Amino acid sequence: MSGNRFGREYSSSSGDVRVTRKMARWIEAMQEKDLDEQARIEHEGKAYAVFRLDGGVYALDDVCSHEYSRLSEGEIWDDEVYCPKHGSRFCIRTGEVRSFPAFKPVGSYPVKVENGTILIDVEGCDEA
Repeated sequence: MSGNRFGREYSSSSGDVRVTRKMARWIEAMQEKDLDEQARIEHEGKAYAVFRLDGGVYALDDVCSHEYSRLSEGEIWDDEVYCPKHGSRFCIRTGEVRSFPAFKPVGSYPVKVENGTILIDVEGCDEA
């Protein structure tokens, strides 16, 4: 495999297979001490919902995939967030849809905590 100088794209030497990978781009979302249960943060015009569950901190796209509504304002039950507009449920850990009317997952982002700061990889979106 070869890659460009930025390490963003890789392809086989035969050119038959092309796998594209994005480099991680970690942003400072907030201080961990400031996160109670959930919060909304914005970065470069995009909103993220940040959640604290037993076992970790998680980040999803903040907008419901069914209709515009902020998931950061939804109720949390177990590991699910309920959309405040129509009640769709999403897994906080993966972004997977767990109930209608939504049928499309929301983006889920890698999160890590370093020295008390919550970091989100904004290039690492993984749709369930």
